Amino acid sequence: MLIGAVADDITGATDLCLMLTRSGLRTVQIMGVPEANSLLPNVDAVVIALKSRTIPADAAVAKSVAAAKVLLAAGARQILFKYCSTFDSTDAGNIGPVTAALMALMGVDLTIACPAFPATGRTVYQGHLFVLGKLLSDSPMKDHPLTPMRDANLVRVLTPQTSVPVGLVAADVVRDGVDAVRAGFAAARAAGQGIVITDALTNADLMVLGAACADMKLVTGGSGIAMGLAQNFVAAGKVAQDKMPRTMPAPAGRSVVLAGSCSTATLGQIAAARAARMPILVLDAAALADGRQTAAEVADWAAAQTGNLAPVICSSADAATLSQIQARLGRAASGELVERTLANIARLLQAKGFTRFLIAGGETSGAVVAGLGVQSLHIGPEIDPGVPWTRCVDGPDLALALKSGNFGAPDFFVRAWTLLTDEVAA
Repeated sequence: MLIGAVADDITGATDLCLMLTRSGLRTVQIMGVPEANSLLPNVDAVVIALKSRTIPADAAVAKSVAAAKVLLAAGARQILFKYCSTFDSTDAGNIGPVTAALMALMGVDLTIACPAFPATGRTVYQGHLFVLGKLLSDSPMKDHPLTPMRDANLVRVLTPQTSVPVGLVAADVVRDGVDAVRAGFAAARAAGQGIVITDALTNADLMVLGAACADMKLVTGGSGIAMGLAQNFVAAGKVAQDKMPRTMPAPAGRSVVLAGSCSTATLGQIAAARAARMPILVLDAAALADGRQTAAEVADWAAAQTGNLAPVICSSADAATLSQIQARLGRAASGELVERTLANIARLLQAKGFTRFLIAGGETSGAVVAGLGVQSLHIGPEIDPGVPWTRCVDGPDLALALKSGNFGAPDFFVRAWTLLTDEVAA
């Protein structure tokens, strides 16, 4: 195993798997921490997908360290702690505590934090994270229901989360090349800094950073940094670059969209689906709490839809509506209610012959994948940057697209199905 990755949510793990697969590494995604003595797949990269982004920091640390131990025992040469390209976290964690714990586990005194993913508009300049040209604090992430990001300065965001001193390798250093970046790492180490935020504005910057981190045992960041890390092994002749598939055979059955994200991107995708006349049912959190709307009723509605367009079941709401729901039910309780309901709906739809699921939202994806009993995934064609189709390797035979709420073009829900082909019977 060349790269072993610990991802803090399901969609982020799939995003990373896509990046590694595109770079030529044979990659498998595994759901949850395997048993300590598990025999991991004989591939170039294994990504362990956790649901640890918004759980208490001590629990996130325990899960992440357990996953890293399994990967290290399997011979992983480099560990990547993968989190969202919008650095989703709070002053209590979880990026800082998990990073510090992994550093201690591996005996590492310096690592980087690089969430940049230019292909999706996430860039870092002078330590500040931008989303589609706007400061993170001015983007829709400022109203995220679980991790509202009100500060774009990543040094300032990360510092309260950990006792490990945080530094910066700025864009002018990155532009000067690999040797300059390594000198920047040495200067940070000499200054007593243990985690270094790295600027990156382009894919070329990520390749420079990846090369500079070739000998770094632990790297943290978004999926973008995996481009450079993978290239190190390709350049060394450790892997052969295979072409990404353009389509994927899918098991026979019906299709459905389950959207739990309230991001601006997902709301736009729902609007585009409505304009395309896809049937849409909106979950009502208050009605779910009161029993006036049930998972069984919603599943029956989806099964009753006719025509070639996939039904869309969504809980997505704008910021004002979401605030009202949270005020009544509580932030955590309302989110858990919706996730649990969508997972129950997915199970019911699977029993009704649905085999192709497009799921929007990291927390939603985690709940649905667990509910369906998915254990590991094979990576298929890319729908949009950061989002591939996947197919279950173990567990039920399903085609899954697990989309981060912030990812995907407006027509994502309409267009994604064109990359699936009907599987030919043997």
